[in-house]
Amino acid sequence: MFAPAAVAAPTAAPTAAPAAPAAGTAAAAAPDIPVANVKAHLAQLQSIATANGGNRAHGRAGYKASIDYVKGKLDAAGFTTTLQTFSYNGSTGYNLVADWPGGDTSHVVMAGAHLDSVTGGPGINDNGSGSAGILETALAVSRAGLKPAKHLRFGWWGAEEYGMVGSKNYVNSLPSAERSKIDTYLNFDMIGSPNPGYFTYRYDTALDALFRDYFAGLGIATEQDFEGDGRSDHAPFQDAGIRVGGLFSGADYTKTSAQAAKWGGTAGQPFDRCYHSSCDTSANIDDTALDRMSDAIAYAVWTLSAGDTTPPTGTVFENTADVQIPDYGSAVTSDLAVTGQTGNAPAALKVGVDIKHTWRGDLVVDLVAPNGTTFRLKNSSGNDSAPNVQTTYTVNASAVPANGTWKLKVQDVARQDTGYIDSWKLTF
Repeated sequence: MFAPAAVAAPTAAPTAAPAAPAAGTAAAAAPDIPVANVKAHLAQLQSIATANGGNRAHGRAGYKASIDYVKGKLDAAGFTTTLQTFSYNGSTGYNLVADWPGGDTSHVVMAGAHLDSVTGGPGINDNGSGSAGILETALAVSRAGLKPAKHLRFGWWGAEEYGMVGSKNYVNSLPSAERSKIDTYLNFDMIGSPNPGYFTYRYDTALDALFRDYFAGLGIATEQDFEGDGRSDHAPFQDAGIRVGGLFSGADYTKTSAQAAKWGGTAGQPFDRCYHSSCDTSANIDDTALDRMSDAIAYAVWTLSAGDTTPPTGTVFENTADVQIPDYGSAVTSDLAVTGQTGNAPAALKVGVDIKHTWRGDLVVDLVAPNGTTFRLKNSSGNDSAPNVQTTYTVNASAVPANGTWKLKVQDVARQDTGYIDSWKLTF
């Protein structure tokens, strides 16, 4: 991990009848990722560092050997690999991108991790752990012969320790049309810390809930990550308007007594006492955290590539009628009539949104409940130049009645870009 540290009338639209349970493609069960396999990759990265001056840093022989090791595994497993080069500090840097054949290439699910270490150590937790976790998940995709609905892509980034240089280079090199095809980027930077925490990236509510619910099934309460804000390879993707999620087991922040009571380990000590140090070796790993985090990566990859962030199991109400959004104009709404439900809406109401727009940063999006309660789904952002809003939000609507007319309210608050509400749905 890098460490410095007057409203227009709504367009008339028919509402759809409630669908039978589960629109979309159900995810195949994700496999258990053998932690022994993940640790075998870490042992190889340790050997590479040992043979190359004790590190795997950008511009050093140990980094290129690390890239070659990962690429060899993926090539043999049937991935299409691309080695991208860039220059930084007078040295050649490398990103490795691996595509699994098949899936809808206009909807890409991508998982990534940085492969470089600092110059002062072998970087086995930071970030051999994330790199090995996604490598073994990719190999599990191959072993399963997975045929995902969405296209799967994995990335290993160079020169992250100098400020996300490799991942920035990758994102900036993509034409805007290609960037817009990446539905989701998941980042895994440090997933085996020896005094571990269980942190989820909080930037996208649905992705946060995906990981939170997974760990809840294991009886583990997660916390949202703040230590890694803007400090790892999710940041360039997020800056480009791509939704991001991820997991993190903690770096040099200190574990509190409450966290130790919840997760075990030692209060008053860093999550990783060897962070950015020579002792970040293969001994600097908590096997249980590494195992759980690697399994969670596979769960996310299998689930997301099937089509939906969290496949719905309840009744789905959907409106597919287009509603034009005026450029720099009044808000418009699309109505959805919900009937046949008992009591209030759920605490985790899923709001699936598909808005086609040439600059989504112009848009403010709200969900309005039948009693007038408004839930802000998306704020405007002058820095978000990517097109389209295609995601699933989760809102706590347990205080409002389920039945009645719900509205998706959208306003374009800046000039020169246009779009329309393509469709939206509620899952109860």
